[in-house]
Amino acid sequence: MEEKKKGVDLGLRKFIKELGYMTGGAALLSTTPWLASCTPEKLAEIGNAKARVALIGTGSRGQYHIHNLRNIPHAELVALCDVYPANLEAAAALCPEAKCYTDYRRLLEDKSIDGVIIATPLHLHARITLDALAAGKHVFCEKAMARTLDDCKAVYEAYRNTDRALYFCMQRMYDEKYVKAVQLISSGLIGDVVGMRCHWFRNADWRREVPSPELERHINWRLYKEYSGGLMTELGSHQLEVCTWVAGKIPTRIAGFGDIVYWKDGREVYDSVNVTYQFADGRIISYESLISNKYNGMEEQILGHAGTVDLSKGVYYLEEDNLVSGMRQLLEQVKTGVFAAVPTAGPSWRPELRAKYVPHPVLEGKFSISDGESSVGFVADGSDVILSAFCQSCITGEKAKDVVEEAYCSTVLCLLGNQAMEEGRTLTFPEEYKIPYMKF
Repeated sequence: MEEKKKGVDLGLRKFIKELGYMTGGAALLSTTPWLASCTPEKLAEIGNAKARVALIGTGSRGQYHIHNLRNIPHAELVALCDVYPANLEAAAALCPEAKCYTDYRRLLEDKSIDGVIIATPLHLHARITLDALAAGKHVFCEKAMARTLDDCKAVYEAYRNTDRALYFCMQRMYDEKYVKAVQLISSGLIGDVVGMRCHWFRNADWRREVPSPELERHINWRLYKEYSGGLMTELGSHQLEVCTWVAGKIPTRIAGFGDIVYWKDGREVYDSVNVTYQFADGRIISYESLISNKYNGMEEQILGHAGTVDLSKGVYYLEEDNLVSGMRQLLEQVKTGVFAAVPTAGPSWRPELRAKYVPHPVLEGKFSISDGESSVGFVADGSDVILSAFCQSCITGEKAKDVVEEAYCSTVLCLLGNQAMEEGRTLTFPEEYKIPYMKF
């Protein structure tokens, strides 16, 4: 069993190492500097040391992390905390050796705990993160960073003033297909990036069963503005991070529309959102999400003048890849008797409209793809690798470069998207929430 665990942990680390070799190392780290410590050699430096970590928030996502922790040989889960007995009992059954708490502040008093993993509702992220850093703990927190813009800034400033490591679970930053795809985009595979389109569609009410009415907001926290940023923070935070990662810049203007279109059941957050983010150079991120139709699934498209990359699927398409000559096209039309009015450009008769594109995988062999329907996570989506990197940081004290900054950028954009929809106006990125990391 131990050998299997090591294999799980080392697999993606070896991929990162090999990708570094293929790109000369410097090219890889220019697009993914946070992966500098994610190699087999760096892992070997910690020997048999184990990070003693605690989990605060033992619901479905917390239990997902428990399963990943069990496959990380340098992690030891020593404590659990939750205010909801049913979740705490379920988590304790998975790791009976862990000590249980109902008050996270008592857990933070334990000097033997190196780091904490926070998987609570969004409105608690900032408070627990700040308390944990103040208690001298390394921190791994679920996305998004915080419920409000001011809390995001407070967490960022606390991180700048501590020697503790802080991670937010932006797992795409550690997913091999995303890492390779962004490197290919950076190398010029699809030419100049001219736009970005992301969407995430599901068909479910987002509700969970409530055993007693007084627990409604506790269990269905995602549906209420006091606790949740809705579709933007729960889904959009991942996809907007990918866009700013590729662009290396932050949009300057935000506008959008949102409403409760279908699930009129007392919820407060929108079940349909459509937000546009514009960069200073005119490029646009088009973001859309709803949870009453799943036909389009989940996609994250980076559009270049020479091709398109769908990062979520791990494939790319080239503009010139599958276009037949004008003569062949004309002969085929004569043969079939089909004469369509096709816009052409120049003597090649090359169509300017969509052709049949050939998908090319960004990676060789099999790799994991999500259909976007799971609200918990799926196997090998990068969550295991970033959690492993956090546990390694608990031992070495090394901070992962740019992870906090990327989480800050994506969360602030999500919150500004909500604000633009609620106020019905176009926003300019506020000066008070800019940080040195940002480029506009």
